Amino acid sequence: MATAIQRSALLNRQSFLIDQNVTWLRQAILLLDRMDDRTYLESPPLLAPHRVGGHLRHILEFYECFLDGLESSHIDYDARKRDARIETCRTAALDKTRSIIQRLERAPQLRGDAIVWVRLEDATAARLDDSFITSSVSREMQVLSSHTIHHFALIAITLKALGVQVDTKFGMAPSTLRFHAAAASAEAA
Repeated sequence: MATAIQRSALLNRQSFLIDQNVTWLRQAILLLDRMDDRTYLESPPLLAPHRVGGHLRHILEFYECFLDGLESSHIDYDARKRDARIETCRTAALDKTRSIIQRLERAPQLRGDAIVWVRLEDATAARLDDSFITSSVSREMQVLSSHTIHHFALIAITLKALGVQVDTKFGMAPSTLRFHAAAASAEAA
């Protein structure tokens, strides 16, 4: 039986994970608000087919697969819709990002840390009899956070290749930012 302290710790951790993912998605909204439609669609020379739209669609569809899978406790990240509208229309991407933020903030399943089963990547091609592995809601929220940061780094590289100024902290993991700050402090001392 969980104690009040354990329940409080669980709620604090789950709230942290939700807030962290929502923070990344709000960064995406700020970035989209600062760019034009052409930049959203453009692929830099030598980096084709990388585009902001492609990476953002990929990020958002991972969140959708996660949220859609919570009801059945079975998550399949390969079941992405690959919605070309999100990839090619900045406004559609903004709307989808806002929708996912609302779902993250409201989903009651995210307040606990239930066991979920996650389908192995490319399980169909592997022809596995049992293609789901055990995970948890909090572990998957951590995966989504890391996955988002990783693709933000690719978005930053894509934008820089297009000559677009990007905050140097965009697409960097929080632990990397702390490491750089500590190194700069040590160097200044």
